[in-house]
Amino acid sequence: MSGPTGPTGPTGPSASADPVREVMAEHRELCERAVDPLEIAAGLEEAGLGPDAAARCRHADLFSLAEELYARVPRRPPGPGPSGERRGGAVGRAALTAAVLAALPCAGVVALGARWPVLLPAAVPLVLLPALTGPAPVESGPPPCGPACPGELGPVGVPVRPAGSRWRPAALGYGLGLAALLLLPLAAPGRDRPLAAALVLAAAVSAGSAERAARWYRQVGRGHLGAARTLAEFRARMRPVLPVAVALHLAVLAVLTYAALAVLAVVAPRPGPGHGDGLLHLAAERAGATAWAAQGVLGLLLVLPALLARCGRATSAALGAVAGPAATAVPLALGRPWPSAVLLGGGAVAAALLAHGCTVLGRAGSHR
Repeated sequence: MSGPTGPTGPTGPSASADPVREVMAEHRELCERAVDPLEIAAGLEEAGLGPDAAARCRHADLFSLAEELYARVPRRPPGPGPSGERRGGAVGRAALTAAVLAALPCAGVVALGARWPVLLPAAVPLVLLPALTGPAPVESGPPPCGPACPGELGPVGVPVRPAGSRWRPAALGYGLGLAALLLLPLAAPGRDRPLAAALVLAAAVSAGSAERAARWYRQVGRGHLGAARTLAEFRARMRPVLPVAVALHLAVLAVLTYAALAVLAVVAPRPGPGHGDGLLHLAAERAGATAWAAQGVLGLLLVLPALLARCGRATSAALGAVAGPAATAVPLALGRPWPSAVLLGGGAVAAALLAHGCTVLGRAGSHR
């Protein structure tokens, strides 16, 4: 008599073949470190597995397969993580560091004059900003030695790779893009240079807000990753979080911009009628609709790369950070004033970054 037939017929593999075991062996490290089945499902989805792979393992969907993997693979003991108080302090320090490192070079350029020999050394703190506020999560997963490796945790407990890892070139590109984005308006020709300086300084200080919004977004994502029961539920939970994070940053930027314009109205008042009006009215009329719209685009170009970087999309963050000032420089070279150049060039990049962020940042793999 012939032996037992496999799932593909008499000539297929034997009934003892276990496709789940193959997936388990290939993704054992992920399964050992996962804190719940949804994290395994997110990792499998990021690795390219889909409904066909789940069906091959005789499961209805990827989450059902992840539940079996979670049950069959023993957990690896987690390393000691930072307490909530330490984590909150680290996030606050990172946001403050980002604001100071971004604002000081811009303030120095405003004080000394926008000359290229001055701009180049002034950009150094901005280039170093991604490294000094803590490296972004890498796209290629945790380091081989695991999250418990001493000295390998970022400010909020995010596993990072040692020196020479993949994130460093992306972080350098991110820093160069940030430096160009903030210092380019100060080098651009324009009649109202005090207004440009006030807007740029407000945007530079808001770099701390962008860092805080990005870390908050990732923190919320981790919470939903543990609470959601399926990948679809996780995506539904995360769908409104990105607009809230972006809106919070833009609100902080609007407050900082209004404060900078109020200071400008006192320090460098415009001659002519209306000088005797209230300070709030003078600040409101100092910048027109185009300048406010350009400031909003600048805020998007600050917060969207930060969100991508903090959620492990280091390459996308670097490309977005560099593309913003590059696209702005083209209209500037054609003689457009800085606010219009930001709307034309930077606006297109901001729209593309927002669409890309809506696509990738809601995935569970961005918060593992």
